[in-house]
Amino acid sequence: MADRTETQRVLRDYAEAWLAGDLQRVLGAYHDEIVLQYMGESPLAGTHVGKDAVFPVLGQASYRTSRKLIDIEDVLVGETLGALLATEDLGEPPRRVRRILLYRVEDGQLRECWLYDEDQRFIDALWSTEPDV
Repeated sequence: MADRTETQRVLRDYAEAWLAGDLQRVLGAYHDEIVLQYMGESPLAGTHVGKDAVFPVLGQASYRTSRKLIDIEDVLVGETLGALLATEDLGEPPRRVRRILLYRVEDGQLRECWLYDEDQRFIDALWSTEPDV
């Protein structure tokens, strides 16, 4: 498990890459055995383990919400976990939402993530809509 300094470095690097739209750095920040935990009642909710399971879910979540990162308001770091407070525009027409992404860092990468949304019903509705093919 990472210490406070490593967690802060990893999260700040990740936030910088996300804000810059650097998809290669964003995806490279994830541990091979990343565990992603999405809350709610949508088809995307649940626990997803490993890049092979996580990356398709991340892609579907982004696609179904037409998400656009507006800002990383803050990076918070504790003894064992860190969090990003993000503001994103989601949906069509866009609606601005605040999200908390809680992370555990291991081996210099994001090892576990929990996503908490300020309006889970809104997210569930977006994530439950089948994308147009």
